[in-house]
Amino acid sequence: MTSLSPMKSPRTRMIDPFDRHIHYLRLSVTDRCNLRCTYCMAEEMEFLPREEILSLEEIERLARCFVDLGIDKIRLTGGEPLVRKGIVQLCEAIAGMAGLRELTMTTNGLLLDQYAEPLRNAGINRLNISIDSLDKSRFKQLTRVGNLAQALQGIEAAVDVGFDRIKLNAVVLKGVNDDEVLKLADFAVSRNLDISFIEEMPLGHIDSHARNQTQVSSNSIRQQLSDQFQLTVSTESTGGPSRYFVLPNSQSRIGFISPMSDNFCTSCNRVRMTVEGQLLLCLGNEHSLDLRGMLRNNKISDNDLKAAILGAIGRKPERHYFDSNDTQIVRFMSHTGG
Repeated sequence: MTSLSPMKSPRTRMIDPFDRHIHYLRLSVTDRCNLRCTYCMAEEMEFLPREEILSLEEIERLARCFVDLGIDKIRLTGGEPLVRKGIVQLCEAIAGMAGLRELTMTTNGLLLDQYAEPLRNAGINRLNISIDSLDKSRFKQLTRVGNLAQALQGIEAAVDVGFDRIKLNAVVLKGVNDDEVLKLADFAVSRNLDISFIEEMPLGHIDSHARNQTQVSSNSIRQQLSDQFQLTVSTESTGGPSRYFVLPNSQSRIGFISPMSDNFCTSCNRVRMTVEGQLLLCLGNEHSLDLRGMLRNNKISDNDLKAAILGAIGRKPERHYFDSNDTQIVRFMSHTGG
């Protein structure tokens, strides 16, 4: 395949068929994780063979192509990104790319006691830390193998380092942890952290629970919180799907991610890259582009990669159609990238 002529501008704006500006990339660096959260993966997971996952050099090359195309925010995800060897060096390489406004990461926090300061020094601006329960036994139940004390220690380490912002993420399940909404919000607000409550999505077949029995809407969560917190709609946005509310006399924001009850598709500004090189155009659809083969063909230039990415953006679907009674997307969230 011959290389196309160079792009006219190194900062092309990517606009999809529905006039949405795509400038946010969620980039998975591993499908592996040190937890086994019930809503995210099966208890006995089969992870990808090493030869099928992108090398750090391939991930960096793709990130550079996306930044050249106008991506100004990258979130590193997994699995758990901190289990990937060389993650700090990858952060340094991506953070230094001209045109990138923000580099963030989603983590479960278990390794932050070790990695918080190196990540901040490497250029990570903000962290999202997943924590679904503040009860020791329930945390273990939800994660199957997790240690709550280790997660809390990681959160405190991140606070001490001084990231621009830290946000906690909690997936709320009816009859499992929905009675902890106020406790989780109090925990975040008392530490001047943000928190987002997330509706469970039907990604991957699980046997731990029936998703149509555990659905909790953002509206019902917000009603719980309104008994204790005075919530005012915020005009701020971090560029992600959370819809935020602010609190009087507080730096914290409380957000709601509502893929089931009030999807955020009209304002979608992002795409996802899986660790095996699949560019996913929508979380709830199978539309994708395989870039791994192109990366491993020495005849393919960066311009070829960028042309392929631009072509894929032109096929981005309008919206997802999640149904808690019907799991149509068989890939787990750990394969997708959070």
